[in-house]
Amino acid sequence: MAQTASEAKGFYKLSWLQRIGFGSGDMAQNLIYQTISIWLLFFYTNVFGIKPGAAATMFLVVRLVDVLWDPIVGTVIDKGNPKWGKYRSWLILGGIPLVALAILCFYNGFSGSLLYAYITYVGMSMCYTLVNVPYGALNSSLTRDTDEITVLTSTRMFMANLGALAVKSLPMVLALFVPAAMRSADSGTPTDPRAWFITITIFALVGLVLLFFCFSQCKERVVMDKKEAANVKVSDLWMEFGRNKPLRVLAFFFITAFAMMSVGNAADAYFMKYNVGATPFMTTAFMWLGTIPAFIFMPLVPAIKRKIGKKGMFYLFLGTAIVGMAMMYIFVSIPAIKEHFVMLCIAQFVKSTGIIVATGYMWALVPEVVAYGEYTTGRRIAGIVNALTGIFFKAGMALGGVVPGLVLALVGFNAELSKQTPLAEQGILWLVCVIPAVLLVLAIWIISKYELSDEKMDEINKAIEERNA
Repeated sequence: MAQTASEAKGFYKLSWLQRIGFGSGDMAQNLIYQTISIWLLFFYTNVFGIKPGAAATMFLVVRLVDVLWDPIVGTVIDKGNPKWGKYRSWLILGGIPLVALAILCFYNGFSGSLLYAYITYVGMSMCYTLVNVPYGALNSSLTRDTDEITVLTSTRMFMANLGALAVKSLPMVLALFVPAAMRSADSGTPTDPRAWFITITIFALVGLVLLFFCFSQCKERVVMDKKEAANVKVSDLWMEFGRNKPLRVLAFFFITAFAMMSVGNAADAYFMKYNVGATPFMTTAFMWLGTIPAFIFMPLVPAIKRKIGKKGMFYLFLGTAIVGMAMMYIFVSIPAIKEHFVMLCIAQFVKSTGIIVATGYMWALVPEVVAYGEYTTGRRIAGIVNALTGIFFKAGMALGGVVPGLVLALVGFNAELSKQTPLAEQGILWLVCVIPAVLLVLAIWIISKYELSDEKMDEINKAIEERNA
């Protein structure tokens, strides 16, 4: 088939199979890494036998390693040209060791060993960077078309949330593998080590299959010239950060958004077990409501954005999330309402609707800041830019790992108790509602500083193609 004039200039339209194929990569990463993000702290404290304070320190150390590792990965990816593709090759090269180490993170054979936990968690995080940075850069290599990128991002988020739905079903899946003799005693989120290992192994292997499918469906079309790639240096990362204002705004938004999500996600299992006293089915239903809004609202994102604009969409949905958190705090604090699980589910649905749309669409801004950098410098260093966003979203996730562990330690959380003290329960409630709400207010202020409208991006992309021609 002959190329259209627009496609010849990089404004490609993708088939639905290609869109779904690209989205399957994020679904895979959710099955693997979101499992780590949501459940690893709970596994460490309630199954593996690590104290909350020690776990919090480990999460911080791992993120510090990422600060050194991510720029190196971004530089290697931009400089290199593997035979299977500049970016997509890493879905396989990094994906296989990522899956192996993710499984080992949930192996209980060295129960209580901080050394084992550090080795497996640091290794897993480094391999995740080898997959996530090039996957993020892959987005901007498929097309320059802003409308296509919006559709692509919506598809990606839809697929990612399918993975998240599976991850949040973990309490029920775990219950399937708990020995019959233990089921009555292992209530809430099960703590049987064998059940955890089997469940995580299944999730990780399915994720690997999806990474292979993503690899097969993505074709890189908009990439840096090989001669320019040879001159990429690690220092380019911080130079780009200094001169690219939209990138700085997006970077700080990533920190705030991922801190908010990570704090809430890490606390959900504790919240349902100790504040609500939920069964595995109730915990799964509650967590499903943290994902189900994606299937309702993410397909509507292109139309909503056309109607109220990028910033308007962020303001609307971040505000919605704050309202949902306020509802949840009130419902759980009033004993008469707390008994009604349906009310809690309504609050969760409202909160999740806001979070999913706002944090899902933010990924569509990454190709924009890549294009802005290319427009101002003449170099399309997508790997470097995605390494930077990787550093900042992992910084947010570091807060998400450190803050819950510190708060639990400060309020006297004790995993050996089936009923926590009122202070410990209040600390868990702050992690689920109050701290995330404060971070969302900060996120609204940060995104108000973003200046790249759709009209501006169309001008930038056309100017780049005219200059290249």
